[in-house]
Amino acid sequence: MNASDPRIVAGVTLGALQIGAPLDAVDHRILLCHALGLTRVGLITQSERMLTADEAQRLSALVARRLGGEPVAYIIGRREFFGLPFEVTPAVLIPRPDTELLVELALERLPPAGRVLDMGTGSGAIAVALAHTRPDARVTALDVSEAALAVAARNAAANGARVRLLRSDWYAALDSADADNAAAGTDATFDLIVSNPPYIASGDRHLSEGDLRFEPAGALTDHADGLSALRRIVAGAASHLAPQGWLLMEHGYDQAAAVRALLSAQGYGDVQSWRDLSGIERVSGGRAR
Repeated sequence: MNASDPRIVAGVTLGALQIGAPLDAVDHRILLCHALGLTRVGLITQSERMLTADEAQRLSALVARRLGGEPVAYIIGRREFFGLPFEVTPAVLIPRPDTELLVELALERLPPAGRVLDMGTGSGAIAVALAHTRPDARVTALDVSEAALAVAARNAAANGARVRLLRSDWYAALDSADADNAAAGTDATFDLIVSNPPYIASGDRHLSEGDLRFEPAGALTDHADGLSALRRIVAGAASHLAPQGWLLMEHGYDQAAAVRALLSAQGYGDVQSWRDLSGIERVSGGRAR
């Protein structure tokens, strides 16, 4: 197996397969485990086992997809986030380690039996991580995409997390419930609002590079300046936050100052930004007065 000919043939040992692979070593190991139904330990203990013709064909197909640029998470249909397994499909963004900072900050600010709103939930990664870690919390998650909500529902069930899912274009469903009390038992006020909204500006070169080429554009970019979704969230949050409730939002590497300005202009207190493991200001937030 080599970079010029990624086809895999039967009869090669699993150990030999991992030498000279045309993929990143981690990607190759993940695909190999997925194709053979093995754990990483199983791959090590069975290093002398030979590949069958069916296994070779299956692995070749997976490798070809990855060489074509398709994200590994979509190929195998899952990704770990906050220590939990999540199903991912092309209908949702792939959860990333950077977003775990948002979950950690939310958990620090979530009161006992607190009410949380996750806006633009996608796979449900943030909402499910919060509900799984804090079973006492009342977690609501919104998304405008029915396909994304279906993925989020499966992830909540698979992880034993209690999450209320609503189809909504940002606050629309909550505002409707507030106006006419149409949704019996629907609570539209929260102690904490979190969001990882689309924040990449239209035309940004990153949208045509790497994994982003395969992810849903509407979850990546606002098709504007990258701040329009953040503006809507900041402007509407005050109507749905309890006194002293927190609004926390993930944003782009160069947007922290702009997001802090949005929060300050709307009268939020304790406005600040937090850095991710790479030292980038990744999350900004403030407290309702």
